[in-house]
Amino acid sequence: MTPEAVPLGGPRFQTEPARLYREMRRDHGAVTPVVLDGDVPAWLVVGYRELHQVTGDPVLFSRDSDLWNQWDMIPDDWPLLPMIGRKQPSILYTVGERHRERAGMISDALEAVDPFELRGHAERFADELIDGLCTSGEADLIGQYAMLLPVRVLARLYGFSDEEGPGLVTALNDMIDGRERAIAGQTHLATSMAQLLADRKADPADDVVSRMLQDKSGFTDEEMMNDLMVMMAAGHQPTADWIGNSLRLMLTDDRFAASLFGGRNSVAEAMNEVLWEDTPSQNIAGRWASRDTQLGGRRIRAGDLLILGLQGANSDPQVRTDASALTGGNNAHFSFGHGEHRCPFPAQEVAEVIARTGIEVVLDRLPDIDLAVPADSLTRRPSPWLRGLTALPVRFTPVPAR
Repeated sequence: MTPEAVPLGGPRFQTEPARLYREMRRDHGAVTPVVLDGDVPAWLVVGYRELHQVTGDPVLFSRDSDLWNQWDMIPDDWPLLPMIGRKQPSILYTVGERHRERAGMISDALEAVDPFELRGHAERFADELIDGLCTSGEADLIGQYAMLLPVRVLARLYGFSDEEGPGLVTALNDMIDGRERAIAGQTHLATSMAQLLADRKADPADDVVSRMLQDKSGFTDEEMMNDLMVMMAAGHQPTADWIGNSLRLMLTDDRFAASLFGGRNSVAEAMNEVLWEDTPSQNIAGRWASRDTQLGGRRIRAGDLLILGLQGANSDPQVRTDASALTGGNNAHFSFGHGEHRCPFPAQEVAEVIARTGIEVVLDRLPDIDLAVPADSLTRRPSPWLRGLTALPVRFTPVPAR
């Protein structure tokens, strides 16, 4: 890797990512050399056209992490192993026909979710959470709301009982935080998934896990358990950040002020704007080059790691010629990925229903909501990967619980 490589980390990913990506594009072009924790080299693809090329060619740019030419340099305690791990029995690292069969199983199981039932679950859990904070006149809509809602809904869809929901919320958030309780959270989630699989084998029901078990493609329990954990994590945190980032935009941007006072059309517009300007999944690892190649004027060696710069590509001036203009419903962003490893369409629809319902319940129940702190004091989690707020303090006129 060249000495000009940019560290993929640091406070600028929190405070000024748009300017940082502009500088990367100016100084390095569409494919930027970066270094990860421990001076591990990689490439960050921030060009829209180049990212389309990488995600659209799963043979040249493979999801098979065994190809990585840096494994000999990676210690067992490398902090990014949960993000860029060795091959595991989940859909994330499966390639070729087996991946297509696996993605089909998951898509079919999610596509059968009744949209009215989904919205009903989302409204019920959202109302419960608002009931817990609406009488106080102030709240943190991240810690008390957005970080608690998606996993409760997903747990219900998968087949968990409502009583198991709070424990899954704690376990998943502990795992995502990556601190001292991360391993315990992961263990709780794995144990819970394994138990649910055993229960649904013995007593099938109308839920996602039962439908996955009906698939005749011959997946093992371990494969299904890993896929369910991936689905839960991928469905929860980005959706929670989608809720938080959209509410922040609506509370701080004059373009959306009217929607806070009775309008609802702007909710979908704000959510789409977030996917372009402030996407929860900012950078994703990764793809590995299966042979030497050229990309964006760079020479990529066989086994090199490429990080998918979703936010960088979304802000590519060749695509966003006027970044101040509303996107007007244009959904050609990369926030759900692209190609055969993109987020399955039914999963996107589930996330959108949960996020939109969560936002609308806040605006319906707390009609005079406003920020409780200056907008420029809001802070982001210290991550170049997932972009979300640490807190969203608001105030409002207290209202009775339902």
